[in-house]
Amino acid sequence: MLGVVAIYLLIINIIGFFIMGSDKKKAINNEYRIPEKKLFMVALMGGGVGTTIGMRHFRHKTKHWYFVVGMPAIAAIEFFLGFFLLQFFLTTFYSIKL
Repeated sequence: MLGVVAIYLLIINIIGFFIMGSDKKKAINNEYRIPEKKLFMVALMGGGVGTTIGMRHFRHKTKHWYFVVGMPAIAAIEFFLGFFLLQFFLTTFYSIKL
């Protein structure tokens, strides 16, 4: 079970990273852009860390306060939520204390 969740989080974060790069490339080339709502949806689906890293790496959406504040906030919430869920799962089913 934990392996499936870990693989999902890895994939969604890779998608989040590359979707930011793709949108940056589209912005440079004046092409049809990825809606901001979709960028946030990827982050909210567990890709907050990848999307935040992509935003910083590609220097994309760094002038929009709701991205500068929102993406790291989503990543932090997902990190802490994941930690507490992992702790709950391990203590409940495996009697392992963190």
